[in-house]
Amino acid sequence: MQSRPILWTFRRCPYAMRARLAIHSSGLQVELREILLRDKPTEFLATSPKGTVPVVDVGGRVIAESRDIMLWALAQNDPENWLDMPQTGHDLIDTSDGPFKTALDHTKYAVRYPDLDPIAERAKALDFLRDLDARLTITPFLLGPQRRMVDIAILPFVRQFANIDRAWFDAQGLDGVARWLTAFTRSERFAQVMQKYPPWQSGQDQVLFP
Repeated sequence: MQSRPILWTFRRCPYAMRARLAIHSSGLQVELREILLRDKPTEFLATSPKGTVPVVDVGGRVIAESRDIMLWALAQNDPENWLDMPQTGHDLIDTSDGPFKTALDHTKYAVRYPDLDPIAERAKALDFLRDLDARLTITPFLLGPQRRMVDIAILPFVRQFANIDRAWFDAQGLDGVARWLTAFTRSERFAQVMQKYPPWQSGQDQVLFP
């Protein structure tokens, strides 16, 4: 019998990153199975036919979306009150997961979209970051003085966007976003969820997380 939920993950994936962050905050212990996207185990593909991470297997119940994994973990234990946020927080996550992520991909992987102008796509992403920056010049976090789920759901994607061209990003005057992002990437929790693990192989000892 499966004793713990299984988390299939890929360290650098921002979706998997935010799932690990929520699980870490909840204190819920899972069996972590790191995979290589270029060499996906058959056991992983049997759980996730789409072949995407993160995926949680809870005794045969599969949770295949990172946002749902966050909600699942925090619904069981939410010691930092990340779920205590208004609808505005969910709306910001919707925008991040939708238009912002689309513009991010069109910028980062511009060669895949020859019919699109990467400069125009980057400008679309910047519009969202300016909205975040307006919030972060007033309060330390997106919805006030305390970190909420919205911060953790969005930060991995802002980090990904910033790293496309860090010199350009740093020149945009997004002081609030830069402070927020720096505090996140220098935190002990970020270091813990970004720990490197060897790719999972059948028969190996369990890797427990956190």
